Amino acid sequence: MFDTEVQRILDYVGHGIGVRIVGAPGSGKTTVASSAVFNLEKTGFTIHAVTGLRTHRAIPYAAVKGLGMEMRPGRSGVLDLADVLASQLAKAGKHLLLVDDIHLLDNESLAVLEAVRQQSAAPMIATAPETHAFTRGELAVLNQGREAILQLDPLHYEQVHALVARVLGGPADIDTTARILTKSGGNPRLVVRIAETASLSNLLVRRDGSWQMSGTSLWNDHLRGTVEALLAELPPEDVNALHIMAILGTARIDVLQKIVSADALDSLERQGFLSIMDDHHNGTIAAISPPVIVDYFRGRRTLRDRHMLRTKIAGMLDSTPQVPGIEATTADCLTRVLSALRSERGNDDAVTARHFHDHSAVRERSRFERWEINKTAANAAALLRVYWGAPVDPVRAARVLEETSTHDADPSDLLFLTITKALLAIQAGGLSAAVEVLQQFAEAHPEQKAEANAAIQFLSASHGRVPQPDAGSSPYAESSEEKPGTLEVLTQALVELYRGRPLEALRIVDAAEDDELFPHLRPFIKGFGLFAAGRIDESLVFALDWRGEARKNLDQFGVVTSSYVAAHGLLYSGHFDEAEYLMSSVFAMGRPGFVVDILYDAMLRLAGLRQATTTTTATVSIAAQARAGVPDVGPLPGVGKGVYVLIAKENQQPAVFDRQASRLIKRQLRSGYALEAMMAALLFTCLVPGRQVLDLLQRILRGSGVTVHDPFMAIAAAVVEGDHQLLGLLLKHYGPDADVYQIGMLLRSALKRRVVEGDNVAAEALAKASSSFAARFPSANEQLAFNTFEASSLTEREIEVAALAGYLSNVEIGERLRISARTVENHISNALRKTGATSRTSLFILVGNTFPPK
Repeated sequence: MFDTEVQRILDYVGHGIGVRIVGAPGSGKTTVASSAVFNLEKTGFTIHAVTGLRTHRAIPYAAVKGLGMEMRPGRSGVLDLADVLASQLAKAGKHLLLVDDIHLLDNESLAVLEAVRQQSAAPMIATAPETHAFTRGELAVLNQGREAILQLDPLHYEQVHALVARVLGGPADIDTTARILTKSGGNPRLVVRIAETASLSNLLVRRDGSWQMSGTSLWNDHLRGTVEALLAELPPEDVNALHIMAILGTARIDVLQKIVSADALDSLERQGFLSIMDDHHNGTIAAISPPVIVDYFRGRRTLRDRHMLRTKIAGMLDSTPQVPGIEATTADCLTRVLSALRSERGNDDAVTARHFHDHSAVRERSRFERWEINKTAANAAALLRVYWGAPVDPVRAARVLEETSTHDADPSDLLFLTITKALLAIQAGGLSAAVEVLQQFAEAHPEQKAEANAAIQFLSASHGRVPQPDAGSSPYAESSEEKPGTLEVLTQALVELYRGRPLEALRIVDAAEDDELFPHLRPFIKGFGLFAAGRIDESLVFALDWRGEARKNLDQFGVVTSSYVAAHGLLYSGHFDEAEYLMSSVFAMGRPGFVVDILYDAMLRLAGLRQATTTTTATVSIAAQARAGVPDVGPLPGVGKGVYVLIAKENQQPAVFDRQASRLIKRQLRSGYALEAMMAALLFTCLVPGRQVLDLLQRILRGSGVTVHDPFMAIAAAVVEGDHQLLGLLLKHYGPDADVYQIGMLLRSALKRRVVEGDNVAAEALAKASSSFAARFPSANEQLAFNTFEASSLTEREIEVAALAGYLSNVEIGERLRISARTVENHISNALRKTGATSRTSLFILVGNTFPPK
């Protein structure tokens, strides 16, 4: 989980640079430091560890005396202890000073360490809370020599998924993982404790191979001590403020300030117990972080709390809601939206997800109560609209649909209720049941037959197959005399997108008006249409701006749909870290409601692709949380499970993969899902370039009208045909476009295929072409690799040497790994023999693709 952080520490210490590890209590500071120390000891470092303890802060020299140094009688002053420790650090060999929890050291020990740091150049690893205000003594120890800062951020969804699986011995389902993330705030210690105590309390049970919640809460008395330890350093006034806020819930700052002092709020925010967020409706709001603290206080309610609740209500009534102005979002520039997304990564996903949950729960409860009083179609539609984004209560939804009076109902509300009923019918009886619901509605309401038929077409195309286009002009062409409704037009645009005709879909949607009934359909078609048309940057800007507005509006439906579009653009551009964070923030909210749940599953499979292509060991994939009982093909990438299943297979040969991939693409085309076929063929060509898939891709692109991929296709054809002279000319005259990342991946994958197949001449030519291309178009983004091919077994040391062979000499590799140049040469010879690679460069690229970096 902390491999990247540990490797950074090892690199810093290897260059004589100290490291200060900072993070919230329970963020893993000690774990990371201990792991780094373990690895350093294996390379010959001698560790001198000093540990701070809360109960020893008032005991002079308690920390440094824990080193067990031998002292002369009567020589136990600061400088005496410093001289002994400095002499130990000066002995032959490599030495490291470890100071765990420097904020808990006594003043005398700090004085000793300051003197030692002045005498010794040995690097130091220190851990401290993220928000701690360092004393002069602590700064005197830290600010000696060169130092790097390592910030430990809260865990994201994928990391929580992996950690819970490790703790419980098996994966948890989507909602359980999201709930644990939400309650823990991404704090590793809390993740572990919540999972452990919930299983001990039978709040988590194992069903069908995954851990699931047996009730509605994960709070249990076994967690009380963990939260008390978290709050141990807070003064009484801050603890009391948290108690009040726990009862008050998420609230506006101006309301909070009426019952909690500004000093307490500032103190809690500074120490990381308060998260401040911008809410489009309510202005600036605040919530307790991590949210499990709320459960702790709510489990200790007293009579005094009732007075606090009355104070809360009075404060709410006296305050005037803030109504901020609506700011229009515009496609400004890619740099801006990517910068905003990266800065967002430091925020607390768990608190944001909880805010969405609370907002949806309040809306659902209030609208249900309003419906119970007056069971009109308008009130029913208002309630069911919540379920289109937030998690669905199927029992309540079915009851509302059954008991609602449709007398004198507004036509749009009636249509919305019918479509919602059809969506429920899909879950229970499949597509045919949903179509029957809409057909009966069309017969009973002939004036809305066109809208009902459009809904049937939408559901049929999304859950079955896309009908073949009629010969001649589109029924929704601009020259048509009868002007169709907005839903009809948008449905046709979506169908054209499914058919792999994004330019036609964009033409239709640009001329269409916004649909009040389904406001997210038009931006979704436009955003994904831009992506499918090869206008990747425009699609990214559009989708990320849309997502930002949806987050402000607490619109879960909009967040899921916009994130799905943006994730594709980020993945296509090689921005894997940003894409994983973006999808992780969606997963943290739990499974969403109608329609977008298939996009949620699609993102789970997209998130699993990177792991499937890069891992060489069996691990629990996040893609396993997606619904398994779905077809192999679907209308949009990731909706069908076939692509992921094919890529995740182990020990395939390239020719076998090519046949299976082409078979899958043909199935997608037979179902009318040309868009999914196009994106799958592009991915397969980049991962395992082969003739059959490339021929299918050429056919699909010709039918789509998309020409932006022509340079890529020419290069891919030269690679597959083995025409290295033409390949060289094409690469020489290539100008960077939307496919520059794909071409780099294509060249590396082609090299690996030739090595696996034993074609040494072609491998050598492709190695030169790949290296030359990488030098011309350097990318800061990681190259997606593909590791399901069988490869000869290399030792760990051979992998380390091979991973450096592409850009370091034998002497430099030996210095880096602390072995002789002759040993390096032996390792490279063995690796070349085992892999069949013909040069250091091809070995470096092959092994760099096959094995993840250490």
